[in-house]
Amino acid sequence: MVVYRLAWILCGFLLLTASLSFAGENVPREINGFKLGSSIEEYDFITYRNFLKEVIVEDIGGFRKGTISYGVCDRPGEIVRIKMKYRDSSRKFYNQLLKRYKKKFGKPDEFTGDSFGIVLEWKWRFTDKDNNYVTLSLQHNLKDIEQNIGNMVKLTMPDRIKAERLCFNKQCEKTRVACPVSMQEENWENMIPR
Repeated sequence: MVVYRLAWILCGFLLLTASLSFAGENVPREINGFKLGSSIEEYDFITYRNFLKEVIVEDIGGFRKGTISYGVCDRPGEIVRIKMKYRDSSRKFYNQLLKRYKKKFGKPDEFTGDSFGIVLEWKWRFTDKDNNYVTLSLQHNLKDIEQNIGNMVKLTMPDRIKAERLCFNKQCEKTRVACPVSMQEENWENMIPR
């Protein structure tokens, strides 16, 4: 009986050791030639597409943090997006904000949150007196870590962002370095992490 138990313990130990060593060897660290832990300097063909600059603001009024994005090409220094995170991240506060937003701006034009109710986001669209397209979004999220957690307001000029991107792309086309052919191939080996 003791020998039988020892055999089971030994088998369990061997299986555990084998699975741990296999897991260590099978950890994905690369996609299409880009490797985790490598230096970005190794990829000389990368074009930096920083057509917007951002500054972070903290602890202003009822906001905990914010990001102000501004152009660097078409209209340098002009603010094109403002994202502000409210200090109060509760759903109750979001509901109060939504009620006040609706009172001030009318019914939202679109629900842009997810269908599961994890991220709630309502969007309004406007055109100002100078014919600038402006969007306003109010978002609540306490679960999806891929999104900003808490309550957030976003005020954006999408056409100005597009103009910045186009201007920057035109300037960068002259300096582009082509990425290696091996990385341009659309094959399964390049598309699956390894």
